[in-house]
Order: sequence, then structure tokens, then C-alpha cells
Amino acid sequence: MYEVSQEKDVFLVRISQIVNNLINSNSFYKEKLDKNEMVPDLVDLFKQFSLEEFTAIDDEDLIHRVDRILVTHAVSGTLNDLTPEQMKMFDEAVEGR
Repeated sequence: MYEVSQEKDVFLVRISQIVNNLINSNSFYKEKLDKNEMVPDLVDLFKQFSLEEFTAIDDEDLIHRVDRILVTHAVSGTLNDLTPEQMKMFDEAVEGR
């Protein structure tokens, strides 16, 4: 039991530090993301790796991976924020008109 808890702490501590740094240094992330929601989701995602695999990921690589995930979450609802006029412009741009 202690080993499982200690393993979870490794994931939690490392991911929490990265998420905090990325969100605190990016105003878009601050506006769109909730640290308290993102950290558990990311911990669950990275638990697909064994503890050995996870600790073998160097910091820069892990930061890059977490950043890409945060970007995806941050922009996922952006289209919902557009006005009908902005949505029409977006659709036309995508269609190539």
C-alpha cells in the first residue's frame, strides 16, 4: 500500500510542478484552464507509463508533452466562444472561400 502511494506521489509531484509553472507563465492557460482539474487528469493519463518509464522521461520532454496537452484542452472550447459572424468567417476560411 505504501509503495502504491509513493508511486502516485511521484506522478503527482512532478506533474503538479510542471502544470503550475506552465499555467502561471501563460495568461491564456490561466484564463482557460483549472489546475485542480488538469493535474488529476494528467496524472491518470501518465499512469499509463510504469514508474520506471515515467521517471525516465527527461524534464524537457515531459514539459513539452504536458504543454501540448494543455494547449489542446485550452483551445478545445474556443470555437464555442465565437459569435455567429465570427463562426461564418471561420467556416469560410476553412472551406477556402
